[in-house]
Amino acid sequence: MLGVDRSTIPELSKMSAASQAERTVLEAEFNWLLKEEVHAVLKQLQDILKEASRRFSVPTPGLEGQLKQENFILGSSTMDQVKGVLTLQGEALTQADINIKVAKSSQAMHFTFRDDKQWKLQQIQDARNHVNQALQLLSSRDESYHFKTGAEVNKLMDAVMLQLTRARNRLTTPATMTLPELASSGLMKMFTPPMPGDLMVNFYINLSKLCLTVYQLHVLQPSTTKNFKPAGSSVLHNPGAMFEINNTKFEVSHVHKVECVVPWLNDTLVFFTISLQLCQQLKDKISVFSSFWNYRPF
Repeated sequence: MLGVDRSTIPELSKMSAASQAERTVLEAEFNWLLKEEVHAVLKQLQDILKEASRRFSVPTPGLEGQLKQENFILGSSTMDQVKGVLTLQGEALTQADINIKVAKSSQAMHFTFRDDKQWKLQQIQDARNHVNQALQLLSSRDESYHFKTGAEVNKLMDAVMLQLTRARNRLTTPATMTLPELASSGLMKMFTPPMPGDLMVNFYINLSKLCLTVYQLHVLQPSTTKNFKPAGSSVLHNPGAMFEINNTKFEVSHVHKVECVVPWLNDTLVFFTISLQLCQQLKDKISVFSSFWNYRPF
């Protein structure tokens, strides 16, 4: 029978006591985190996202419930082929005043939105909805709510981060469209005078910019269609892109892109970044504690 070195027993019990004391301290810290710091972060997130939500719907001073109208001048790096002023009211383009100089003509064509028409920018609408969903998630856990585990906090943070990532992606990633989709979209029916068949336009948000793309087209003659290859879906189509609509084949001959910065969209993107960082920092703190107690379900 092997003998036991009794001199090591006090050392082991000391280590055990130290380990127990450390665990007690850590447990107290973790409980404080769950009770106090998590709610402080949730309050901070709510304040930031309320500011973001306000940016999407800035009311007109003195006119309760009416959104402020903002005019933006479209700027271009090209040779002034397209100029214009866009009026934005929340998520709606309420007016567009556009001058387009087509190739081979010195005469500019002038188009405006019809008085009875507005163009909803779906990207802004969707981003705002995602922010409001994130706010709903945060408000579902008020200060009296007691989080019991780290996993519960992480689950909430993941749900909030998903909404914020979707909101940001809607502003940073414009929808792709095929040229036939663009040709048949309701946007083509917005203008007075009606836009001619050899012009197409598209509006979209890219980061903090409101963009207008103008496509000039020409009809492909039957003798030149042997190499016809329809273009796929894209945010921006290049000259040479081909498509067919109503048995007529077209090719894009010129593309003009103009844009303007919308300052409050830039604000919202900053708010999204700060909020996502706060969520991740809280998750990181939770993970530090969970690595100490693998036996406890965080």
